[in-house]
Amino acid sequence: MGTLIGGYAPDFEIPGIDGSVHHLARYLERFRAVGVVFMCNHCPYVRLYLDRLKQIQAEFQDQGFTLIGINSNDATQFPDDSYENMKRFASDNQLNFPYLRDETQDVAQTFGAKKTPHVFLLNREGVLCYSGCIDDSPNDAGMVQVNYLREAIAKILNGESITPTSTDPVGCSVKWRM
Repeated sequence: MGTLIGGYAPDFEIPGIDGSVHHLARYLERFRAVGVVFMCNHCPYVRLYLDRLKQIQAEFQDQGFTLIGINSNDATQFPDDSYENMKRFASDNQLNFPYLRDETQDVAQTFGAKKTPHVFLLNREGVLCYSGCIDDSPNDAGMVQVNYLREAIAKILNGESITPTSTDPVGCSVKWRM
């Protein structure tokens, strides 16, 4: 089922492509808002959203926000999503936010990730404030009418309430281990 809106996000300690172990609690100490986006290397929807995610990170990083990308896909069934391929993907696409590996899939399960990409926005206390899609136009950035994630980040940073608090994520299914 995963974390509910208004509930505390599950803490995690998982490796990043930078060789370091990343701990959610450390991010919550440093940032006023944290966006956890479940993503992967091969999903066409992730590829459609990469530039938008990088723009969101660039737009809000100096205001106390960071994105954290997490790949939970089973690399046995989908070798494109291996740790080594994550490093190449991040370099090729010049990711401007951390990219972490959830090998056990525990983080995706406890958050309730369903798709790639699937975004979970947390406030400084680690409370889940928004869950779902990035915007309302996965196939065409030029046709976006509602920037769900961008608007939710701005509202958290301004101390305002978020509406809607959830949307249905659009993308490929998380590739669970058999």
